[in-house]
Parts: sequence; structure tokens; C-alpha cells
Amino acid sequence: MSYKKTETYHTEHTEIISGHYKDILTKIGEDPTREGLLKTPERAAKAMQFLTHGYDLDAEEILRSAMFKEDYSEMVIVKDIELYSMCEHHILPFFGKAHVAYIPNGHIVGLSKIPRVIDVFARRLQVQERLTDQILHSIHNTLKPLGVAVVIEARHMCMMMRGVQKQNSVTTTSAFTGEFQKEETRSEFLNLISANLH
Repeated sequence: MSYKKTETYHTEHTEIISGHYKDILTKIGEDPTREGLLKTPERAAKAMQFLTHGYDLDAEEILRSAMFKEDYSEMVIVKDIELYSMCEHHILPFFGKAHVAYIPNGHIVGLSKIPRVIDVFARRLQVQERLTDQILHSIHNTLKPLGVAVVIEARHMCMMMRGVQKQNSVTTTSAFTGEFQKEETRSEFLNLISANLH
């Protein structure tokens, strides 16, 4: 049996975006009719739709779909979550890791939902600062925990490939609510995400 990969894209949007990519190829001096580029506008149009599909998703609905009553009230951390997004200033990728923690207040959430929430906001045109806040607020608003902490470490291609061209720079952003605004709790979280426990 032959393998067939199926992906669904908005046909009209794909055609329109493809046309724009074809124009861009022409404007930069390329020939979109040459063999290697014949399917590039369509591929790029589909890639852009995939990379920005977070606009069609609801982070709080994802969290609500897997909320469970539980008396556990200690820190829950999901760390080293791979993250890929697109800088809204140059439409170039930035990528890295997110570390998320919350302290339950009567409800916990399925662990897989936290990476999904990150993807909801990462799969949009973004800045890292806003992305950090959006992840934090969606968890805070939905779970109503005693506190939420989010740290993102990322490398930005707009700094590495163009502009200042600094290949080793890493940008770190953080946001905290509730109990994580206390020095002791925040320090515990930061120590745990820095520790090599596995």
C-alpha cells in the first residue's frame, strides 16, 4: 500500500497567497517559471498557513477540555517545551524553549494541554514578550490557580541572519502571577527549570 499524506488548506487562500509569493519571487530577481520554483509559491502559501494556524485556535477552550478537580496544591512544572514562532517585524522564525508552572487551586489540567496552549500563541505572528504574557494569562484566566510562571528562552533569526548578525544571542522573557511573585516561590521555580533532573 502506498503512503499518502493528506493536509487540508483553504483553497482560495492558498491560491491568493501563492500569487503573492510568485510576485515576490519575480521582484527579487528570480524566475518563478523555472523548474525548481514551479511549486514554491504554493508550498510557501501552505507553509505560511500552517505557521500561523494559531489564529484559528482558542487556548482557553483547549485548557477547559481537560480540566480536572484535584486537591493537589504544589507546583506543577512542564519545562523544555520546544517552541517555534514567527517574528512579526520581519516574518522570520524565532525558536527555543518554554518553561511553564502553575500552582493548582482546586483544578489541574492535562499536561499535554500546556504545550498545546504554547502552540496556539506561537503559531501566530509574534513578539516574544507578548507570547510570554499570552501563555501566562490564558492559564491564569482558565484554571484560576494560586500562581502561574512562564519563562521563554529563544533565538531570533532576525538577529542572526540579518541586522546585527549575532549568532549566539539568546533572549529570555518571564512573567509571573500570584504566588510566583513571591521571591521564595519564584526562586524554587527558576532553580527547578535550571536543574538537570532527568
